[in-house]
Amino acid sequence: MIEPREKLRPLVLWGGLAGALGLALAIAGILLDPTRGLYSYLTGYVFWLGLALGALAWLQALHASKARWSVVFRRLLEASASALVPLALLFLPIALGLGHLFPWMHRDLAAEADPNRRLAFRHAYLNAPFFLARAAFYLVLWAAAAELLLRWSTRQDSIGGPDLTRRQRALSGGFLPVLGLTGTWAAFDWVMSLRPDWHSTTFGFYFLSGALVGSMAAIILAVWSAEQAGLFPEPLRATHYHNLGKLLFAFVCFWAYIAFTQFLLIWIANLPEELPWILLRTQGGWAFVGVLLMLGHFALPFLVLLSRDFKRKPAALGAMAAWILVVHYADSYWLVMPRLYPGAPQPRWTDLAALVGIGGLCLAFAAIRLGGHATVPVGDPYLDESLRYERS
Repeated sequence: MIEPREKLRPLVLWGGLAGALGLALAIAGILLDPTRGLYSYLTGYVFWLGLALGALAWLQALHASKARWSVVFRRLLEASASALVPLALLFLPIALGLGHLFPWMHRDLAAEADPNRRLAFRHAYLNAPFFLARAAFYLVLWAAAAELLLRWSTRQDSIGGPDLTRRQRALSGGFLPVLGLTGTWAAFDWVMSLRPDWHSTTFGFYFLSGALVGSMAAIILAVWSAEQAGLFPEPLRATHYHNLGKLLFAFVCFWAYIAFTQFLLIWIANLPEELPWILLRTQGGWAFVGVLLMLGHFALPFLVLLSRDFKRKPAALGAMAAWILVVHYADSYWLVMPRLYPGAPQPRWTDLAALVGIGGLCLAFAAIRLGGHATVPVGDPYLDESLRYERS
């Protein structure tokens, strides 16, 4: 008999303590130096939001495709996506610090540096009331979808039958396009508008593809850790990890394709309003981060994940997933911080505080939601088929 509460208690305790301490330090950093502290906070927030949003996307994609092999670890996806609830509350420091983050908040200064009045035209979209209304809409919508899928799944534990499975599939299939659109708009609002004179129609794809890669890496680590902790009724098969590894490999390639597409289109167009964003991130100290992303976010995972045997070894696949998470944070840092430090990265203790603070609270919340129910969807009619899934 699985006892999820006892097994997950250390994660709830230590995650909550680390999260509370990290958040307190992050807020202290904001009070001491509002601009630097808020940029650290935004970087950490974008990183963890991408993981939770990616978990929701994967959950809905697996539902919509009627995948049965993934049923056994679906509760982990549901708990991970439920972290969107605390993330909605953790947006508050960003909402209160808009003036320190976004230059479009200062219309008088923006007008002086905007002789063509492009920013004045965009003020109808980039203004504090509309910005906050959109943010509230995104966050409430995402959290509601994640919560609804989790509640239907846990209700199925007691009543069984295929009706709630069909309901989850219908919601997931219909919501996926909405998730793609709102995720793109959120990337435009919260990251791309840090430089409001720059725009890229590919940027939303870049952000979402990175979120899918990072979240799949996090899912692999969660599945492996849950199996080690005995949270599954029986050991998973190598084919489960093989499938997860194939998804990770596919979206590593997709992220690289989108990254190269964005770079190539901006470089070929050679437009003065688009080039500065790329130039800033390919010169000086930021060029080293760009090389790290090319090698660590694509080249190394691509070469390693080509191996079928590697993808079927949980420990090896978990190590690669951990590496990808580290490099994915570097990607979030590369997107946000050059706006503040154009010359080179300048790490500060507030970066770590925000990363640990937001992440610790999200992990603790996800563990609480996971421990409040059976750790596998015992009422799903396809659970037995998932446990015995085998494919060469």
